[in-house]
Amino acid sequence: MSNRAVLEVIALDEQDAVAAQTGGADRLELVTDMAADGLTPSTAGFTAIRRAVDIPLRVMLRLADGFAAGDAADLDALVGRATELRAAGADEFVLGFLTPSGEPDLVAVERLIAVLDGARWTFHRAIDRAADRDGLRKRLADLPGLDTYLTAGAAAGVDAGLPVLEAEAARAGEPGYEPQILVGGGLRLDHLPRLRAAGLTAFHIGGAARPQGWTAPVSADAVRTWREAVDA
Repeated sequence: MSNRAVLEVIALDEQDAVAAQTGGADRLELVTDMAADGLTPSTAGFTAIRRAVDIPLRVMLRLADGFAAGDAADLDALVGRATELRAAGADEFVLGFLTPSGEPDLVAVERLIAVLDGARWTFHRAIDRAADRDGLRKRLADLPGLDTYLTAGAAAGVDAGLPVLEAEAARAGEPGYEPQILVGGGLRLDHLPRLRAAGLTAFHIGGAARPQGWTAPVSADAVRTWREAVDA
């Protein structure tokens, strides 16, 4: 089991979480408000999902759409939410912030991981908007807990990012390239053979788990289809 591919599914509530686990998801990314591309869920929402399923949960840390951490008050609020979620038992997170020039916002990231207290975390698709992907990876390389990059390889999605994903997969283990690449952002089933051939072993789906759209819940059958495809 240790070498099976990872399938992570976005969940908004307990119903999503149970369906995703039933379909074979290995891990959930917990968010709220997909109209804003996924924001931090409430602590009560996290707790309800934690009770409903027994697979790992990565909790989004973002209070506004986009990849900016905001002003000092915004960052204080987010640190407060992260502290509360950690106290409630959250032990894996998703975050990522850029400065206006596309550099990693190390002030925001370091303030958050200080209160995450050793928890593992994903740097999300902010990397796809970075001015310098390689530079970002090297600047984040020594931060505690960073074990995953969620990326499509390009801001426009996996279709555009395939060559970048293949090139980064080939650098696995180099400085800045130790974290697992979690492929997500416009990911389709027909991308999987090429991605698997490149050695990529972790996949993230949101809309693909919801054939009826974001207003409908996760479909266990849709997740099962992906489970079988990533295992093929």
